Amino acid sequence: MVTAPAGGAVVASMDRVLLLNATFEPLQLLSERRAVVLMLAGRAEPIAIAEHHAVCRSATLVVPIPAIVRLHEMVKLPTKVRTPPLTRRSLLLRDSFRCAYCLEHADTIDHVVPRSRGGSHEWTNVVAACRRHNMQKGDRLIEELGWRLHFEPRVPDGPWWRWRHVPDPNPLWAPFLPRAS
Repeated sequence: MVTAPAGGAVVASMDRVLLLNATFEPLQLLSERRAVVLMLAGRAEPIAIAEHHAVCRSATLVVPIPAIVRLHEMVKLPTKVRTPPLTRRSLLLRDSFRCAYCLEHADTIDHVVPRSRGGSHEWTNVVAACRRHNMQKGDRLIEELGWRLHFEPRVPDGPWWRWRHVPDPNPLWAPFLPRAS
């Protein structure tokens, strides 16, 4: 998509747009292109446009690119979406990239009760760990090593947990995103 700042040179843009449900709850981040398509199709309306916004131009239209769009119709989220899937990335985000054993930077995941000893692969049994502690622990229990967890592994709290980890959020999004707890 070719965009231009209002009154400026043409640039290739990769900014994100916050998509809100009809009830003003945040759903996801969209590309600028998808936000413009939703607006042109009549499925969404712009809620906030930045002071120095980019525009999308065609032969007959100039569409200002908003920072936030809201759907006209309610989208019901299935209850399964409330508990996010357990992935390496989502686990590291939940634990803020901190090792559960030493609080240093974590880049691996570890099963508190190893799978070889009957531990399950679920949110309450998996923590982020640094490579050193992950290798030292191996397939042993933390009680055998005399270690303790610095925080209790738990299931992320619904769909809101992911908004705490959005890097450099647009200041216009603040009223619509839940506060970090």
